[in-house]
Amino acid sequence: AGTEDAPAQAPSQPSDAQSTVQAMDTETKVAQGAVPMEVDGQEADKKSEAGGSQGNDQQKRPNYKLKFKLEGHEKAVASVKFSNCGKYLASASADKTVMLWDANTGDNIHKFVGHSHGISDCAWSTNSEYICSASDDQTIRIWNVLERKCLKVLTGHTSYVFNCSFNPQSNLIVSGSFDETVRIWDVKTGKCLRVLPAHSDPVTAVQFNRDGTLIVSCSFDGLCRIWDTVTGQCLKSLIDDDNPPVSFVTFSPNSKFILAGSLDNKLRLWNYTTGKCLKTYTGHVNQKFCIIAAFAVTAENKWVVSGSEDKCVYVWDVQTKQIAQKLEGHKDTVVGVACHPKKNVIASCSLAGDPTIRVWIDES
Repeated sequence: AGTEDAPAQAPSQPSDAQSTVQAMDTETKVAQGAVPMEVDGQEADKKSEAGGSQGNDQQKRPNYKLKFKLEGHEKAVASVKFSNCGKYLASASADKTVMLWDANTGDNIHKFVGHSHGISDCAWSTNSEYICSASDDQTIRIWNVLERKCLKVLTGHTSYVFNCSFNPQSNLIVSGSFDETVRIWDVKTGKCLRVLPAHSDPVTAVQFNRDGTLIVSCSFDGLCRIWDTVTGQCLKSLIDDDNPPVSFVTFSPNSKFILAGSLDNKLRLWNYTTGKCLKTYTGHVNQKFCIIAAFAVTAENKWVVSGSEDKCVYVWDVQTKQIAQKLEGHKDTVVGVACHPKKNVIASCSLAGDPTIRVWIDES
């Protein structure tokens, strides 16, 4: 149930055996970079389809330059998120506030106050009218962006709430906590609909897939798990042979893959249906903190972007795994990045030694 978005099986082939061989063959080629791997909502473009091996070609290198340095938070900034409409940027901080910024001008629009402890994560509703925030005060708050007020306080977690996310329909929120559970909440009533005994260590990230039928979670226990939103059933558990603590996970834009960060200085791209790791991105430093990564996907480019403990932002070519650019400027560990939904723009945030947000624009 609920796996329509997953690439579970190719359309019926003459025989199951034949289709399995074809799927494995394609996966091997993708892993080797011989065919392009599509992580966005589009199918392979005509050039790649015609050329076959052109997926190995390097994209034109980006040239991200600093556009804004946003100051206002008093402590570490844990998370930054662009609204789906692209007009706003939200930031969550250990100073107990969520700040709203104009993504085009860098102006501070509003400061949401209400949490009694630091905030680790924030997320936007699909219509860009609501923000949810996850706090060490063990609650999630839902904020009305237009009316600048708190609508709901979601209570039930028994330890720090570390992450939160709306589903695409924005009628549900999923949250992950240090209490080792994943909870699903009804936005309208603020009631907890389901508690998933998800992991045996703190839950470090949660997210819905593109159609809201699946949830991915990860934990310091080394597991990434895929859940059926409706039934709460665990459909898949992924674990690397080395079993490093998993500090972050996200679905690819087309929801066919997951990108997982772990405390062994690696980001891994998984086909969660087959349970195979297809690509590994390295070069950044991540051994201590939960660092957010993101896909930067536009018509021209497909990058993986991540923060790093060496105070830089790293940009990799999705296909070749090569580092395309390293953005320098932060004065402390970069724990959060976000990519603009329509433009080649990256936002990044860092810890208490540099409680700023930096906005970078690709001038290439």
